[in-house]
Amino acid sequence: MAYKQDQGRMARMAAYWSLAILVFYGCHSLHGELNGRVDALQHDLLGSPLPVLGLTVNGAFLIAASCLAAGLYALHRWQETPKVADLLIETEGELKKVTWPTLPEAINASIVVLVTVAILMVLLAGSDWILGKVFSRILLGGA
Repeated sequence: MAYKQDQGRMARMAAYWSLAILVFYGCHSLHGELNGRVDALQHDLLGSPLPVLGLTVNGAFLIAASCLAAGLYALHRWQETPKVADLLIETEGELKKVTWPTLPEAINASIVVLVTVAILMVLLAGSDWILGKVFSRILLGGA
């Protein structure tokens, strides 16, 4: 039975799939490393490609697939622990309280940030150029 399964549904789903993508990437990298190195596990029945995926079923594939299944199961079990589940439930509750900006407000705020960055860039580049000229005259004797 899942711990408070009806609460924090969106936060749990977002956290699960974000971490599931990382687990999949790790297993994909493991498959790439093991491919060609694990020929001892390959039998006569194995070695034919899967119809849809086109992957060859060999020892590397079986190891990576079992690691993926174990990783996803462990991720699910970890996410259902009361401490993690309560954190995700509280996170979703706090995100529902947030007042999100409208599109015009977001555009105006982005324009303000871009203009501020451009002004700071010009000021820093100008001061760098001026200080470079001043110190080159001091250190190089007016050259």
